[in-house]
Amino acid sequence: MKVEVNSQALADAVAWTTRVIDARPATPILAGIRLEAIDGTLQLSAFNYAISARHHIEAGVDETGSVLVLGKLLADITKSLPAAKTYLSTDGSTMTITSGKSTFTMQLMPESEYPDLPVVPTKLGQVDSPTFAQAVNQASVAVSREENRPVLTGIRVQFQGDKVIMSSTDRFRLARSSFTWTPDATISTTALVRGSLLRDMARSLDEHQNVTIDFDADNPSLLGFENAGRVSTSQLIDGEFPAVDRLYADEYPIHAVINKQALIDAIKRVSLVAERNAPIRMVFSGQELTLSAGTADEAQAKEILDIDMDGEDITVAFNPSYLVDGLSAISEPFVRMKMTTAVKPVEFNGQQEADSDESMDYRYLLVPMRFNN
Repeated sequence: MKVEVNSQALADAVAWTTRVIDARPATPILAGIRLEAIDGTLQLSAFNYAISARHHIEAGVDETGSVLVLGKLLADITKSLPAAKTYLSTDGSTMTITSGKSTFTMQLMPESEYPDLPVVPTKLGQVDSPTFAQAVNQASVAVSREENRPVLTGIRVQFQGDKVIMSSTDRFRLARSSFTWTPDATISTTALVRGSLLRDMARSLDEHQNVTIDFDADNPSLLGFENAGRVSTSQLIDGEFPAVDRLYADEYPIHAVINKQALIDAIKRVSLVAERNAPIRMVFSGQELTLSAGTADEAQAKEILDIDMDGEDITVAFNPSYLVDGLSAISEPFVRMKMTTAVKPVEFNGQQEADSDESMDYRYLLVPMRFNN
């Protein structure tokens, strides 16, 4: 193999592809990244049995061929290359990387031992990147970190005709986002995808290119994502996502509309005196919200905000971090809190104006904490 590539393009492609390589791979061969020079491109791929990544960049190919080298080491080398052009060439059991006056030599890994990457499923539909990224960021708010409960580390993706609904829960809260997209066919199916993969994908999207989602409903074990020449596949999580739909109330008798940023700022200030895992209290009375935290024999804080409220007075208490997480994911400048009782889940929705209807594109549900008066 002998190729010439743009140094920055190579560094970016290697960094994106090698992100799926585990810090401690299941087998040593999975520490590798496969490079193939063919048809004027350098194609890159990596795999860890659960997630695969494929990318390609333009290249001047003098000699075709393919090699396997240590992925993380190649990523460290390529991000430090000094010149605009990089030359890759193989000779026997080594690959030489030349850029400007710098030269690196890497040992080749046995390519014959590298597993075949999964076949990318057929195209299901597409959506613009900003819409997809926002939906993933909103839905991933409640993804659990409990690795012993894999279904809670995932995001449930429901495809319902031209609508996609993403949901996550860690049992204390529920985050749900929805968007319209362009499906290739009328379909109704569900997939449970790793939340970490979707978050990682959303961070690295080319926002000028659409996201294509690939899925075979007849063999529902793999979901694929394509964007700007980058292709990822992920094994789906095996298990039943909790029955969370019933947690949303049919009617909420108490509504309060609040300036979102003012509320976030107030929560952060008041929670400075709250002990770890202690709740902050929210007292809704008339057209005012009083936030408070702390105890009588320790530090205390209180702040009052003007609100637009409809319904009876109510006092609820929340984990302040969970509150800020959910509110920060709302894209609109106002938030509507919808409540039933002091102990039942509270729904948060964004709205564009103080007196407009709430948006149902993002629904954040948070279970109140019990507190002492």
